[in-house]
Amino acid sequence: MKVDDLVAIDIHTHAEVSCRQEADPYWTPFEEAAGKYFKVGKRPTIAETIAHYRQQRIGLVMFTVDTETQIGNRRIPNGEIADAARDNADIMIAFASIDPHKGRLGAREAEELIKGGIVKGFKFHPTCQGFYPNDRMAYQLYEVIAHHKLPAIFHTGHSGIGTGMRGGGGMRLKYSQPIHIDDVAVDFPDMTIVLAHPSWPWTDEALSMALHKPNVYIDLSGWMPKYFPPQIVQYANAQLRSKMLFGSDFPLIAPERWLTQFTEVGFKPEVHDLILKKNAMRVLGLGT
Repeated sequence: MKVDDLVAIDIHTHAEVSCRQEADPYWTPFEEAAGKYFKVGKRPTIAETIAHYRQQRIGLVMFTVDTETQIGNRRIPNGEIADAARDNADIMIAFASIDPHKGRLGAREAEELIKGGIVKGFKFHPTCQGFYPNDRMAYQLYEVIAHHKLPAIFHTGHSGIGTGMRGGGGMRLKYSQPIHIDDVAVDFPDMTIVLAHPSWPWTDEALSMALHKPNVYIDLSGWMPKYFPPQIVQYANAQLRSKMLFGSDFPLIAPERWLTQFTEVGFKPEVHDLILKKNAMRVLGLGT
C-alpha cells in the first residue's frame, strides 16, 4: 500500500458482490433488511468498490464474512478478495474470514491463505457466525493468526444484520458483547485485536479493554460520527488517541460521508492523522 499517496486508510470494508459467482438468494433477506436499516440500495462489486476508493484516494482493507454455518449462505471466496488485493496492492489489503465452526479445516485454510502472501489479517462476526469469541472451538484458528502475528477484527455491539427481521433473523446479539473478547486478548497477547464499531450498547467495555490491553484497538465503522457515544470522542482525544482507527463499513456507509462528519464532532486536530491513517499503519504493519 502506497500510504504517502492516501488521505486515509479505511480498515473496515465489505466485499458483498462477487465478480466470480452468482449471488446466493439465501442471503437476500438479510441484505434487504440491512439495506433498509442503513438506507442503502444496490451493493457494488469488488471491482466497483476498489474504483470508488481509488477515486477518493483512500486505502482500504476488504473482507467477506463467512456465515456458512450460522446463516447458511455461500461466502464470497477469500481467494477472490486476495486476488483483487494482489492486483491493487497500491491501495488495497485483503483480510480473510473463516467460520470458526470449520475447526481444523478452517485452521488449514488460514495457514494456506497466509502462506500465499496476500492475506494480512482476519475478520470475525460473532453474531453472524454464532459463537462466543472466547469459545475454545475458535482457538486453533487464533493460534494460526497469532503465530503469524497478524491482526484480527471482531464485530462488536449491535448488528445491522438481522435488524427488523422476525426473530432478528436468528442473530443473537449476546455473542458480540466485547467482554467475551477480553479472554482472547489475554490468551493471545501478541495478536492485535480490533474491536469493530463503537460497540453500543457496551461501548464502555470496549474502551476499558483498549485502555487495559496493549493489543486491543477500536475501529469507528458502522456509525456516522455524529451518532458516536460522547465517550468515544472523549477517549479518542486523550488516552486512546493511538488506539482508534477509521473504518466506514462500506458499502453501508460511504467513506467520504464519514470523513466529512469526522471533522465536525469534536475530534481534536492533533488526533486526525492518527485516527485516519497512522494508527492503521501500525496495526497493518505498514510502518509509521
